[in-house]
Amino acid sequence: MSISSSEPSIYDQEYYTYHLELLAAFSAQIQQLPPFNTEFPNEDDQEFLIALAQLQQQPEDGDFLEQGQLLMCRVVGTYPHLMPLLYRDLLWFFGGDCLHYMPDEEISVFQRLDEQREEAKQQHVPFSYREARAKSMGMH
Repeated sequence: MSISSSEPSIYDQEYYTYHLELLAAFSAQIQQLPPFNTEFPNEDDQEFLIALAQLQQQPEDGDFLEQGQLLMCRVVGTYPHLMPLLYRDLLWFFGGDCLHYMPDEEISVFQRLDEQREEAKQQHVPFSYREARAKSMGMH
């Protein structure tokens, strides 16, 4: 799904806000861990944190999803020890090459959530992505 220049619906806004919050939480968590918590992180690590911070500030940027894909794939390739902290939702949200790191069963769950959100949007009925996600993941 791309971010369009038109005004996003309440359904889309909640969806983006949810994922931006996950992105911020991931960023905060990794800053407490090596290699980011060292007194003098190397240039590549500093650049990664800067790019992650910039991504959180630029969701309307036309390159938002592409940059997100690149950063999430970089976590997989460069910082595999951080994978347990990377929210699977972010792999789905940014899509593209990120989907290679998700099993088919997991992709199906996120596809169903997107379908539910789109159906609610079309029918103009209340929908909470957070609640639907929790139910689909067996958290309710």
